[in-house]
Formats: sequence, structure tokens, C-alpha cells
Amino acid sequence: MNIYIGNLSRDVDEQELSAEFEVFGQVTSAKVIKEPESGISRGFGFIEMPNNSEADAAIKALNGKQIKGQRLKISEAYSRSDKRKRGTGKGPGDRRSNRGSTGSGPYRGSGPYRGSGLYRGDGPYRGGGSGR
Repeated sequence: MNIYIGNLSRDVDEQELSAEFEVFGQVTSAKVIKEPESGISRGFGFIEMPNNSEADAAIKALNGKQIKGQRLKISEAYSRSDKRKRGTGKGPGDRRSNRGSTGSGPYRGSGPYRGSGLYRGDGPYRGGGSGR
């Protein structure tokens, strides 16, 4: 199982991260994600554990634990394609998917305020239209 570890202190390295999880079972890999230019930790990482029951036990035991002053946020990691399937605000049906420049949404050219300038920035109080 691939495990996501968030809210990592910048002082935690891969050996320390691995040691925390090895108490619960075999760790096949540990990775702290770093900025490419500076090499400074970005505050999150991943652990790979081959045994799912050991991984679940580690998640339950370590989620919320403080390491070097930071309370860890631990959960099962998903691949990017799985994340899209689960709904992350990017797909149809998600309330956030209608925001943007598509012309859809509650105040984008539809409904009782259509063309009134009240929400589009072209009315009398928004620097456009005929002001009094």
C-alpha cells in the first residue's frame, strides 16, 4: 500500500520517516518530496508498505502523531488517475466544476440578473455603463 504523509517537518528525512513506519512492518520505500532547486522538504512524503494490514495499522497509529513539532496527516495515497475518478473538484457534477470562464454558473449570463451588470462588473457601480 502506498501511504501519504502530510504536514511533515522540514527536518524529517527519509530514514526517520521509514523508522517510524518500520515499527508496524516492512517498509519497501520512503520518499520525502523536496523542492528541485533548493532541496528543501515540501512538507510531505510517501511510504510504501507491501502488507496492507500492517499499513492500515501504521496509518491508524501514526495519524495525528507529532514528530519534530508537526502533527502528521496520514492516509492511503492514490494515483493521480484514481484521484480524478473519486471526484476532486475537477469533473462534472462537482459543485466547483462550474466555476471558471465557461459561461456557466449562477451569475454568468443566466437567470434574472442576465445583462443587468450587477455581477459582471459593467454596471453603473463597477466603472462601466451609465453612472449617475
